[in-house]
Amino acid sequence: MKVQWYFDFISPFAWLQLPKVLALRERVEIEPVPILFAAVLDKLGQLGPAEIPGKRDFTYRFVLWQAAREGVPLRFPPAHPFNPLSVLRLCIAAGSSWNAVEALFAQIWQRGEAADTPDALRATAATLGIADVETALADAAVKQRLRENTEQALAHGLFGVPTLRIDGELFWGNDATAMALDYLNDPQCFDTADYRRISALPEAVRRAR
Repeated sequence: MKVQWYFDFISPFAWLQLPKVLALRERVEIEPVPILFAAVLDKLGQLGPAEIPGKRDFTYRFVLWQAAREGVPLRFPPAHPFNPLSVLRLCIAAGSSWNAVEALFAQIWQRGEAADTPDALRATAATLGIADVETALADAAVKQRLRENTEQALAHGLFGVPTLRIDGELFWGNDATAMALDYLNDPQCFDTADYRRISALPEAVRRAR
């Protein structure tokens, strides 16, 4: 099976799902794919949950509750949302390796540190073998790879992060991990009359946009 994990460091739900994805790597090869979630939202004409009053407060409380319930250490960074371009580009400059993914997520969501400037990323970059952070972040090939990753995600129909893509099927969110595991165990588990019916369910009304 081909499996990709699409993520943006801006998402605390990606941090919550990361341990499950790492465990899943013992069963199947997974490619980590950093993307710019803001570009996905812009393409779809949507706001992020942290951009909607009320939903922002609930989302942050839900994140802390999930972390405590699942035993995942979590500390919010100094500000959120933040601009994730620098940390996404650094991840790509480091080869989008799982080591880079883990180290950068830990900086933001375990230690609660900023990661939106070269200075903020310098220490973690050094552990990843990148001494000149500014040059790495300005590399045209790195910028292009991030654009291509995001365009690829959109072409696959992705609408949120984190998302596991398993043989073309999308499983969005930390709370969909069990659903993805069921699919891995039995790729036909969602090929039933009820699932086929909802995939072709007509719309009775559509709000003007």
